[in-house]
Amino acid sequence: MKLILVGAGPGDPELLTLKGAKALANARVVLYDALVHPDLLAHCKEDCIRIQVGKRGGQLSCKQDEINRLIYHYACEAGEVVRLKGGDPFVFGRGYEEIEFASKLGIACEVIPGISSTYAVPALAGIPVTLRGYSESFWVITGTTRDHVLSEDVALAARSTATVIILMGVQRLPEIVETYTGIGRQNEAISIIQDGSLKSQKTVSGKINNILRLAQEKQIGSPAVIVIGPVAALPEKAGELALPYSTTSTEVMR
Repeated sequence: MKLILVGAGPGDPELLTLKGAKALANARVVLYDALVHPDLLAHCKEDCIRIQVGKRGGQLSCKQDEINRLIYHYACEAGEVVRLKGGDPFVFGRGYEEIEFASKLGIACEVIPGISSTYAVPALAGIPVTLRGYSESFWVITGTTRDHVLSEDVALAARSTATVIILMGVQRLPEIVETYTGIGRQNEAISIIQDGSLKSQKTVSGKINNILRLAQEKQIGSPAVIVIGPVAALPEKAGELALPYSTTSTEVMR
C-alpha cells in the first residue's frame, strides 16, 4: 500500500512538476483539493477514480477525518492513492498530518513537492521576496489559525525587516492593517495578488494606510497572497522590466 502526496503548484496547470505529472499519469485513485486546477486531472488515465475532497471559502467538502478514511480505503483497495494538494503540501497544506496518519497504518509514503504560492505568486506579480538593498529574508505566515483568528506571528513579523508573506489573510486584512498601524508602519508598502498564476490574476498595491480602500475598490477576494515590505512597491516598475508574465490584469494604485 502506498500514498503519494503531490504538490499541484500555485494554480497554473503548467506549473506542475514533471514528477507530479508522472504520478498522476500512473494513478489509480486521486483525491484532490478544490483549488487544484481541473486541467491537471487530464494527466490521469480514463479509468482513474477522481474524488474532490478539498475546501474553498471556508466550506469543507470533506473533513480531515473523512479524507484520512478515504486514503486508507483506497490504499487498501487500489494499492496506491495519489493525494493532490494545491501549492506545496508541506506549506499550510496539512500534508504532514496525512503522511503521519498513513504511516501509522503501515502505508508507505512518498512526497512530491510542489511550487509554493508563497514565492511563486509574488514573482508572477513582479515582486521578489528577497532583493539586495530591500529585503534579506522573508517570513511566511497563515492569516487565519486553526482557531480562526489572526496569527500572533503577524505582530512579531511586523517588527522585523523581512518581507512578510501572508496566506489566507484577506478576511483578516483590517486586523493586519491595525497591527502595522499600531507600531507606526502605516506607510509600509503592501501588495495583494488574487488568483496568482491564473488568467484571472489581479494585483493591487498601495500602503498600509490605504490598502483597505484600494482592495475594496478592486474587489480583491480569496484566494490571495499578501506581501508586505519594501519589495511590495516594485510592481510600479513592472513596465520598465521585460518580465515573462502578463501585467494586463495588474493595477497599481497609490
